[in-house]
Amino acid sequence: MPKNLWSREELILAFNLYLKLPFGKMHKHTPEIIELANLLGRSPSSIGMRLGNFASCDPYHQQRGVGGLKGGMNQVQPIWDEFYSNQEALVYLSEEILAQRQHTTIENKYKELLLDLKDIKGETKTREVKTRVNQSVFRDIILANYDSQCAITGIDIPQLLTASHIIPWSKDEEHRLNPENGICLSPLYDKAFDRGLISISTDYKLIYSTELKKKKNTDFYQTQFTPFENHPMTKPLKYLPRKEFLEYHLDNIFKNKYRELNTF
Repeated sequence: MPKNLWSREELILAFNLYLKLPFGKMHKHTPEIIELANLLGRSPSSIGMRLGNFASCDPYHQQRGVGGLKGGMNQVQPIWDEFYSNQEALVYLSEEILAQRQHTTIENKYKELLLDLKDIKGETKTREVKTRVNQSVFRDIILANYDSQCAITGIDIPQLLTASHIIPWSKDEEHRLNPENGICLSPLYDKAFDRGLISISTDYKLIYSTELKKKKNTDFYQTQFTPFENHPMTKPLKYLPRKEFLEYHLDNIFKNKYRELNTF
């Protein structure tokens, strides 16, 4: 194959990186782009151009009138379409290919996530490995989308950030890895969101449940919750939480009768 033609594997690896990088870092000086260029034996500029091709396929950029680089769009469009028809399969495949290019295995690359699986065998282990790898990639995608900042508090220490699913992982297989189904939160707010003590309204403001408000006279409520109530969340760099996902959280997880309270 002539060197100027990209293989399917190379395109999948470029797409993997596209998902993990903020749009403003898709240039030849970004360390992750340089690293992938070295793995593929290509120039950082060529990697950056491929990421620009993927941006041309991205509905987010299309809606805001940013065209990306359309010259190679036809080559990358099938990868984009494949991701949206089967996100879990393509993300996991991209991680397997990346591990191979790095001369390791996916189990070794993610060994810290998989330590407790060493005694599990067969299909159960395979399924759990895929789940944990994909959840790790989802975290990378969401942190990139929020520039590694909590959407509520602004905390910008990656080790203290979580990719919170709006519709839980177990409830919607189709949108498990959809960046519109994630919000970057610090652990306290992640837990409160997961348990329905807080939610995000469809106009992207933080709202509290009546159960949480029972604690409004306590010191911890005054310091940890009062400053942010009804404040707008920090908007992500690309993918806003989809309103229908927020509606699901409001209707099914949030510990308030949200619809009744907001019917006029």
